[in-house]
Parts: sequence; structure tokens; C-alpha cells
Amino acid sequence: METNQNIESTPKDVFMHLLAIIALYVGAFSLLTLFFQYINVYFPDPLNLYYDAGGAIRWALASLIIIFPVFLWASRSLYKDRAKNPEKGEIRVRKWLLYFTLFAAGVLVIGDLIALVYNFLQGELTVRFFLKILSVFAVASAIFAYYLYDLRRAAGEFSFRVRAFVWAACAVVAITVVAGFFVAGSPFTQRLVRFDQQKVSDLQSIQMSVVNYWTQKGSLPQSLDDLRDSISGYVPPLDSQMREEYVYRAVGELSFELCASFNLPSSGGAKIASKPYFEPAYPFGGFGENWEHNSGEVCFSRTIDPELYPKRPF
Repeated sequence: METNQNIESTPKDVFMHLLAIIALYVGAFSLLTLFFQYINVYFPDPLNLYYDAGGAIRWALASLIIIFPVFLWASRSLYKDRAKNPEKGEIRVRKWLLYFTLFAAGVLVIGDLIALVYNFLQGELTVRFFLKILSVFAVASAIFAYYLYDLRRAAGEFSFRVRAFVWAACAVVAITVVAGFFVAGSPFTQRLVRFDQQKVSDLQSIQMSVVNYWTQKGSLPQSLDDLRDSISGYVPPLDSQMREEYVYRAVGELSFELCASFNLPSSGGAKIASKPYFEPAYPFGGFGENWEHNSGEVCFSRTIDPELYPKRPF
């Protein structure tokens, strides 16, 4: 007579358990990523003031929005299947995956506590570090507690306390996702931010060409058309949103202005700390430039220093 230890699993059982566990791991990683990035935004590191958390937040949001419903669906399907077939609680694939999950969560909690004690002894127990440790501890402990209960519970059993725990976990995930749109900005806001980033990049390109024109000819161009070069193929870029030329004005022998119309302030309308849009990429200018702006039309005044950018001798 076969014992429960020898119950065979079907391909569907293997698929559903693997799907649920993989979705759990990806969802937990995405949730922790969001927690960490929110902490980085609201408790910035003084040594990294120009850190941009936007990309990491949007990737984690995309993953969590897709993977968490998959996890809920797979988990509910497994619960209903086990309620109808109590013997499936003993299949090997289920026990292997659940015990491995308990092991991983337990190791994560232990490592988390070791890191906490080590940094305390090092005198580096900052608020941002403590909050990250707390985030890892909360997520790992919740996973460990739930799956330990899942291993021990009878088929079809689901206590009120555990139901409340599951609903609370869903609420935390939902709140975390909604918060991401406030911290990183909505998709519509991000499109406007990208337009503004392209405008700053175009102005940097024009500024480089103006300075290069000065060093080569000893005077400022009178209009953007003067920057056209059929040999190098350079053509002053157009505003990709408005499909019109940027405003350029020579206001003196060495001074000029570049103007553009921006959708949002430099912060992009999000909580993420602003940073220079682009690293220096040109031989003239780029490093240390101030491209911060408000919304609406903004003009940037520039004055060429002849000692830094001398005329090229013939």
C-alpha cells in the first residue's frame, strides 16, 4: 500500500507550485526594491545627492503590478485544489519548494540581524540603514510565518487571523504600488520629463557648437543657421515636442542666451531629487553647468571666458 510520502505529482502540480514560488520570489524582490528606493529618496545619502531612483522604481513597479496578481491566482488555485484533494498536501514538489522557501527566508532574517549588529558595532546605524534592515526583516519574517503555517495546516483550513494577514499583505502591496506613482511620477508626467530631458540635451549640443564657433572664428554666431556645417553634417536640433527652433540670441561680444519652453520644473514633478540630466559629453562645457529650470519658457545665459576658450590662431 502506498504511503503519503510516495504520492506522485502531475505536471500541472509541478507547474503550479513552481509558478507560485517563482512569483513569490520575484514579488518579494520587487517589493523590497521599492522599499529601498523610497528610503533612498526620503533619506538621501549625503555622499550621493544626485542619485536617481526613478528607473529602479519603475522597473520594480512594472514587475510587481504583473507578478503579484499571478502569485495570488496561483496560490488560490493551489489552495482550492488541495481542499478538494487533501492528499496533495504531501506531494514532494510542494514540500521541497516550501521547505526551501522557509530556509531562504530564515537565512535572510539571520543575515539581516547579523548586518544590523555589525553596523551597530561599526557605529554606522543610520536611519536609512535601519529602515532597510527593518524592511528585509518584515518581508522575510512574513514569508517565513505564512509558509510555516501553510506546511502545518490541514487541507481547507484557513483561520481568520491568517485571512486578515493575507488581506493586510495585499493592502501593503497596493499602497506601495500607489506610492510609486507619487514618488517616481505618473506615466504621463514621465513623458513630459523625457521631452524636457531631450530639450536640455539639445541645448547642450547647441552650446557646444556656439563655443566651437567662437574658438574657430573669434565671434559669436548671429543665428542658429550660422552653426550649420555641410561638411560635418551638423544641423541645430529642433524642439522635438514643439517641432520648432530653439531661441538663440547673441547679447554681447562674448555672451549669448539659449531659450526653451519646459513642461515641468527640473524635479520632473516627482519626489525624486533632481540631478544633472546628462554627464558631460562634449569637449566644451557640460561639466558643472546649471540647467535647472522652472516650467514655461526659460533662458540660460552664458558668457564665454576667452582664457578658457581662446580663439584658435590661424
